[in-house]
Amino acid sequence: MSSIPEFGELLAATKQSAVHLEMRDSYYSNPRFEAWKQGHRTDWDDRASWWRSFHQQIADAAGRGVRIRRARIISEPVSEYIRWEHYVTRANVEAGELVRWLPRHRTADLLVPGCDFWIFDDRLIRVHHFSGDGNWESKELREDPSIVQMSSTAFEKIWERATPHDEYEVK
Repeated sequence: MSSIPEFGELLAATKQSAVHLEMRDSYYSNPRFEAWKQGHRTDWDDRASWWRSFHQQIADAAGRGVRIRRARIISEPVSEYIRWEHYVTRANVEAGELVRWLPRHRTADLLVPGCDFWIFDDRLIRVHHFSGDGNWESKELREDPSIVQMSSTAFEKIWERATPHDEYEVK
């Protein structure tokens, strides 16, 4: 899978839009999540302490006029991981992402893809595969227009129904 470009490379080549769909209630653990569970909170006034290369990649793309949207389908009540994600999403928003949340119980009448993904400029889809416990397994890049269109259509339906980040209250 090493022939698949990294996220930053794909986003740097994006001209108009990037959309991201996330559907898990927990992902692999990381030091920031573990610190949050122990009571650490981000000092949002100290940007250097939380701004990462990912945020800069998003900010650079947004600065070029790329519209970046992320939708998260989540179970309620939310998992501890999702509670943390909601908290740290402020960084994504400050970088230039538009983020929305959709409770899983509101998706019963939607056709939802089976995997998380990014779609770049409605022409490339990077599919993410995780294990049952949320660990990263692999990624694949597809250019088949029918797969991209099907996933894009699903994303748009999810996006329309989802609640903007600043209006969603974790439950």
